[in-house]
Amino acid sequence: MSIWQAIILAIVEGITEFLPVSSTGHMIIASSFMGISHLEFTKMFTVNIQFGAILSVLVLYWKRFFQSTDFYFKLFVAFLPAAVIGFLLNDFIDAMLENVVVVAISLLVGGVILVFIDKIANPNTRDREISYFDALKIGFFQCIAMIPGVSRSASTIIGGMLQGLSRKQAAEFSFFLAVPTMAAAGGYKLLKTYDTIQATDIKVLLIGNLVAFVVAMLAIKFFISFLTKYGFKVFGYYRIILGLILLGLLASGYKLDIV
Repeated sequence: MSIWQAIILAIVEGITEFLPVSSTGHMIIASSFMGISHLEFTKMFTVNIQFGAILSVLVLYWKRFFQSTDFYFKLFVAFLPAAVIGFLLNDFIDAMLENVVVVAISLLVGGVILVFIDKIANPNTRDREISYFDALKIGFFQCIAMIPGVSRSASTIIGGMLQGLSRKQAAEFSFFLAVPTMAAAGGYKLLKTYDTIQATDIKVLLIGNLVAFVVAMLAIKFFISFLTKYGFKVFGYYRIILGLILLGLLASGYKLDIV
């Protein structure tokens, strides 16, 4: 992987990680068009640069992370379903990461849900205390995002809104939940592949994380403001259009570089 390819993937990660459009799906698409999706380093890189995105949440919301121990216990409860299911189904999930058809269908179906979510859940609900049971249910919604193209952000925000949280409160809890979830996923992947990392790869990883950090900070600020004012429809339409384009390309015989 070249430096410019790493920067492109990091920009994609930073923009899409906290938007309800699927960062994994977009990085699969981007790496496929660049012809590097089959590389083992690419798979490790796309998970590792999530550390940069995590750091953006910690920097923007650092005061919120110094709350009561109750806050951390609720994050832990929400994190548990993904930790258990992700560990048990790790190989199956890795196999799905190589399937653009799965990404396209997930983008399409998720887009339809986002178009109508504001009618299903009340977007004007006032903020309230999140219970442990709320946290657990949001954690199970997060597991749906193990399917490439679903979007961790979308599934957890929708899960939160269906528990009666406001758009902003659901989005912020999704950001907080991303920290243990992405740290665990990135750390686990790093432990499995650290012995394959070359000295030249370290520079690529550092640049990727730095770019992802800066871009993710900007994306979070934009998303919270946009979501509060306009809701999910724009993201839903975007997902539908992208999903249809991918399915159209695949139906026409266009081969994306997935092996």
